[in-house]
Amino acid sequence: MAFIAIAEALTWLGVSAADQRWLYAVKIGAVVAALAYFWRDYDELRNVRLSAVQLVTAIATGILVLVLWINLSAGWMSVGSAAGFDPTSAGRIDWPLVVVRIAGAALVVPVMEELFWRSFVMRWLDNTRFTQVDPGAVGLKAVAITSVLFGVEHNLWLAGIVAGLAYAWLYRRHRSLWSPIVGHAVTNGLLGAWVVATGSWQYW
Repeated sequence: MAFIAIAEALTWLGVSAADQRWLYAVKIGAVVAALAYFWRDYDELRNVRLSAVQLVTAIATGILVLVLWINLSAGWMSVGSAAGFDPTSAGRIDWPLVVVRIAGAALVVPVMEELFWRSFVMRWLDNTRFTQVDPGAVGLKAVAITSVLFGVEHNLWLAGIVAGLAYAWLYRRHRSLWSPIVGHAVTNGLLGAWVVATGSWQYW
């Protein structure tokens, strides 16, 4: 919310959208700092073990979500228009911006969002003492509500809901937060590569 306010203030001051692209790196840096500071409190992140089958399932799910994400883009499947993130300057790609964007989306965002949406919100909807809730026992109502909320925070709301359901399924099935984190990271990382390859900046 603070960064949204900062962006609005910069726009009001006449700073162009292109000149505000550096804000993404600042946001990612702030999230990394927060994650590092509170890392000892994130019990689920300390257990990073996934079996080979679980890892492959998470990766496959991430790829499936990517395919659905770039195809669930009809007019009625989106809300408004996404400004996207255009890393080009004078017709040339600014590669440092691309590297920061993909690294942030694939390595930082999945950890932050899965901690919030799956580990916290989804379990909290079942029981306010959410740390006592077994991921595999989370109710379908909590899964549905969380997935819808996760979806509507994205411009492509239907794709977002599908992604939320997929990541929730991984969390419940494997009882490990690293499973949806891996799936989410694969989706975001490959989406970034596809966006750069095709110039479909609106998907960013």
